[in-house]
Amino acid sequence: MKQLARIRLHFPLTAVYAEAGLAHSIRRSLNLILLGNLFGGMFGVICGGGTTAMVGLANELHAGDFAFGVINGIPQIATLLQIPFSILVSRTHKRKRYIMTYGLFSRFLWLLFGLIPLIVPTRPEWLQIWTLIFLLGISSCCAAFIQVCWFPWFSDLSPVRIRGRWFSFRDTLSAVCNLALGLLTARLLDTLPVNIKYVIVFGLGGLVGMADMICFGFCEETYTTNAERLHFREIMGEIVRNRSFLRFAVMWTAWCFTANLCDPYLGRYSMNEMGLNFTQMTVFGTVAASVGTLFVMRKWGHMLDQYGGRSVMMMAALAGSLCNLFYLFSSPGSIWPVLLRNLIGAACWCGSNLAANSLQLTMSPEKSKASYIAFFSCVTCLLGSALGSLTGGAILEGMHTMGLFTGSFDRYKALVVFSTILRFATVLVFVPRLDNDMQDTTKLHVPNILLKIPKKKVR
Repeated sequence: MKQLARIRLHFPLTAVYAEAGLAHSIRRSLNLILLGNLFGGMFGVICGGGTTAMVGLANELHAGDFAFGVINGIPQIATLLQIPFSILVSRTHKRKRYIMTYGLFSRFLWLLFGLIPLIVPTRPEWLQIWTLIFLLGISSCCAAFIQVCWFPWFSDLSPVRIRGRWFSFRDTLSAVCNLALGLLTARLLDTLPVNIKYVIVFGLGGLVGMADMICFGFCEETYTTNAERLHFREIMGEIVRNRSFLRFAVMWTAWCFTANLCDPYLGRYSMNEMGLNFTQMTVFGTVAASVGTLFVMRKWGHMLDQYGGRSVMMMAALAGSLCNLFYLFSSPGSIWPVLLRNLIGAACWCGSNLAANSLQLTMSPEKSKASYIAFFSCVTCLLGSALGSLTGGAILEGMHTMGLFTGSFDRYKALVVFSTILRFATVLVFVPRLDNDMQDTTKLHVPNILLKIPKKKVR
């Protein structure tokens, strides 16, 4: 018993929960959300537009650059449903029911993706790829309930002063889990026969995705505000008048657009043009990114709790915007550009994502938080991620049609340069205009923070 007590005492979030004075039931629910997020992260390793498994399946179904852009864009377009869903959630206060029905069904559909090459006819040629797109569309529409339920749910349970450390601990654990599952997935994709490997891999992805939803079924459903009959016009008017929130939404939309202009195609480029196999892509992609995250995530969390989201965003996004430039030195068979891009890039991107999560929560008022989060997701995903991905695919196919950049400096490298310039400019133009979410803290000076983290207690 003493040994068990000692283990519990050293659980990293125990002291954080004690500092916030959280009740046992709230701590248990936050830990269940943490577990669900870990399963959700592993789900994303397999079941996402730019994953090695999806790249391999898209290649197997003979998807072109534009079709691949559509695959990446569909989940983002489906976020349009988050606005009406958020109003429904605010009226009914039934987050758990929606996650355990629509969310669970969304993840279940991924069990079918690997069956497409086996059961869908190859004639006409477009039938298989459009079957994939159809299933992805249905799954993405149902998944729109997930974001508007879990994010406000977490916000109602967790005080603002512990969120940076909670998110950093979650992302650190997630990096370890994603690393292990990524290696297993790559091994399966490289060694199993073509006719069954996608069945097994996407079956595994669907199962961990369903486990994510099931964890929420055991959480305490807590609301800080009463159920309210919100109206679309009123909510939109309130959001438009919230200048701080709008500035952040514009900044993150521009960032998502410039990132997705290029990023979804780098994995495909690494496999098709550079010749990397699934294991190499995982080791120098997922594993390298996990290692980069593990080394810095805790520091980002402490910086966030002490200096605020704007300061962390400026530092992390400036450095992260340059990391795709490593691909300019790529050649067939080379691995180090992929390694450096993912190792250094993930160390920066995890900081900017952490800051974005914090700013999104603190800039959304409690009574209409779900609607604010839905609006934010819709704008950033549709005009940012989806439009960026589709634009990138159209640019690549346009350059191919016109015969541009056919030498060693190919069309993918040209897109890397273009998107990097836009990303760097986005940070310099928009981030300084943001309101910080820690106004009463010491201002972060980049030269000082590069040296060490001040050992000042977070109050």
